[in-house]
Amino acid sequence: MTRPSTAARAIAIVAFAALLAGCNTHRETTSSIPPDYRQRHPIAVKEGTRTVELFIGNRRGSLDPTQSAEVAAFAHTWRREATGGIVIEVPSGTPNARAAADALGEVRAILSASGVPAQAVEARAYRPKSPARLATLRLNYPKMVAEAGPCGLWPDDLGPSLNRGTFQNDGYWNFGCAHQRNIAAMAANPADLVQPREEAAIFAARRSTVLEKYRKGESTATVDPNANKGKISDVGQ
Repeated sequence: MTRPSTAARAIAIVAFAALLAGCNTHRETTSSIPPDYRQRHPIAVKEGTRTVELFIGNRRGSLDPTQSAEVAAFAHTWRREATGGIVIEVPSGTPNARAAADALGEVRAILSASGVPAQAVEARAYRPKSPARLATLRLNYPKMVAEAGPCGLWPDDLGPSLNRGTFQNDGYWNFGCAHQRNIAAMAANPADLVQPREEAAIFAARRSTVLEKYRKGESTATVDPNANKGKISDVGQ
């Protein structure tokens, strides 16, 4: 009777130790969650891709005016923000493969006329997952982007539970994620989130005028001669 009771006692001790270890691991995981939403969902600046898709009919073989304007605008933004060359993906094995190949020459001509060097453009063939359908002629280039998230993660319950964090006035995990994603999406230049830009040159003529008026004790405000031309009433003056 002694040996079985000793073995049972040992098994119970091991099980209890494992239970404590599991609780301790959960506590460490919970305490490692940053309380600040900017630390939970940091905005990362990394390299992404800008893509424009052109739908080419199987009996057309050329770009319409709207598509030509899209390619020209694509070339303009490439010169301003790209971190690499332009890749043109041409569909292969699709009903509009011949028409897309014919439109490729027009795309190259628009890019060249917009100031994109020929050596910066590369054409590649790709086969879509559904070759029986019409595929798009895709233009893309790498660029720096700012991203945050993913959002919509709920690792803990919002209501009361055994988790110590639910009894404190702390932000839940997903709190602030949408705000961070919106800030990242609105940044025209992702580098602005890391460091400020250099100051632009001052308008020396305007500065001299303002300082001279200040020296004379005059108002330094700018007077618009057309400010009152559109008024229809003097009420409130």
